[in-house]
Amino acid sequence: DRKFIQAVRTAIKNISQFHLRQAPKSWLIEAGKSSAVGLRYSPVNSAGVYVPGGRAVYPSSFLMNVIPAKIAGVPRICVVTPPDSDGKAHRSLLAVAYELGVEEIYLCGGAQAIAALTYGTKTIPQVDMIAGPGNIYMTLAKKIVYGEVGIDKLAGPSESLILADKSANPAFVAAELLTQAEHDPLAVSLVICNDRKLAEKINKEVNKQVAKLKRTKILNGSLQKNSAIILISNFNDYAKLTDIIAPEHLVIMLENSEKILNKINNAGAIFIGQYSPQALGDYIAGPNHVLPTGGAARFSSPLSVEDFLKKSSLIHYTKEDLRSVQKEINTFAKVEGLDGHAQSVNIRLE
Repeated sequence: DRKFIQAVRTAIKNISQFHLRQAPKSWLIEAGKSSAVGLRYSPVNSAGVYVPGGRAVYPSSFLMNVIPAKIAGVPRICVVTPPDSDGKAHRSLLAVAYELGVEEIYLCGGAQAIAALTYGTKTIPQVDMIAGPGNIYMTLAKKIVYGEVGIDKLAGPSESLILADKSANPAFVAAELLTQAEHDPLAVSLVICNDRKLAEKINKEVNKQVAKLKRTKILNGSLQKNSAIILISNFNDYAKLTDIIAPEHLVIMLENSEKILNKINNAGAIFIGQYSPQALGDYIAGPNHVLPTGGAARFSSPLSVEDFLKKSSLIHYTKEDLRSVQKEINTFAKVEGLDGHAQSVNIRLE
């Protein structure tokens, strides 16, 4: 479909522009009189990208995982994705593959796809790292094989947290609450607001909008088990509760968004204002939509170019500069009882 191809090309342009700024440069600094130390970045030799395909088709996830890998310079990128009911790859995924120049795609999903990428099979050569979101089986498989291969992160069910006050449009808030809920019955959608009347309006809007959407069963599962509207009385609790929850997606619809934004430390992606919906980040804005979940935003970040890069330390000393630190090395070696370390220096300087 021409409209789809145009949307894909716009997304590729925006995602590429954003991620090109993430690419780090190797560096060297002087050490001693004529020596140097530094850091060298190099891509992994091969990366396997998992594109989910259970409850929906995700060409956007294809883009978000492959583009950073290509910018990092990964020589071999292969994609695994569950086949459709006809045993084929969805046409939208093949279209994205063509636009990105990806020629290696395997039709398999779940834990078995992760095992194949990790250990290799007769038809699937093993990879050095695995990226991409998936269901609970795929995620736990990534957890098991970590160490045999690198992984990007352990992504759980989708999450969203919306901060709202009287300035927020209840219809907009309800729509944002439903955005991630339609992914999975296990998805978590929360609203924090400081006005009971607003909370009631949001609740009515949610019920009204659910009836108009296709994935009603999934939505109701998420809403009934994992979603809530939380009332607060203290303005500072917006930031405090957000940092405790550490949400995957944070939407700020407050009259004074900047004041709260500067107090928040834990969130995967932050959407600011009435006209920055999560769908913007999921598809077209440019920042990556593979985000930390389950509170992992306390210590983890969105998928980036650096996830596909390795760092190597560089140390290059001359004899003169080695001699200038000989005493210090001998002192450390003596304290640690490692006389072989000292000998490796002293023998060069005798």
